[in-house]
Amino acid sequence: MSHMHITSITLEGKVARLEPLQLKHAADLYAAGQEARIWRYMSANPGISRAAMEQWIETVQQAQAAGHELPFAIVSRETGQAVGSTRYLNIVTKDRGLEIGWTWLTPAVQRTGINTECKYLLLRHAFETLGAIRVQLKTDSRNEQSQRAIERIGGVKEGILRNHVIMPDGYLRHSVYYSVIDSEWPSVKGRLEQMMQR
Repeated sequence: MSHMHITSITLEGKVARLEPLQLKHAADLYAAGQEARIWRYMSANPGISRAAMEQWIETVQQAQAAGHELPFAIVSRETGQAVGSTRYLNIVTKDRGLEIGWTWLTPAVQRTGINTECKYLLLRHAFETLGAIRVQLKTDSRNEQSQRAIERIGGVKEGILRNHVIMPDGYLRHSVYYSVIDSEWPSVKGRLEQMMQR
């Protein structure tokens, strides 16, 4: 099998649509990013101003142009508004691996099924269209909610990278790594589909 070929794409779900992240999403995302708790475990907070959000989008687009990342705005199909963002990152086309991360959502849509559907759309696209053999996810060792969520869908815990990231407040973050590999995708897919039916 050849290298993965990553191209900009819109992924349609029932409750969410993942659109290529663009400056047109800045106003919605700035509004969506106002609660400080969204950014607690993130390495940056683009929610501090509209200009910061626009700068953040431009920086992500540069990473996309370099082929390292593929960012999405998470759009609620109910309202048509962007309610958060997620992306593929650490893309290694020759080894057919990538990471799903930098995922955040406005608290108003947490527990609405949008996050579960986004994971489903991103994993399905990675394994079934891009031909990935490994998708990794990582989270702050303090973020137990995120760890439980990854474990619930069948992500396999691989280990902890210690003193992995220096956070904006100077905290030395340990990162917990998980992965799903191609042979596990059918069971993970089944779990996600069950979760989405509830």
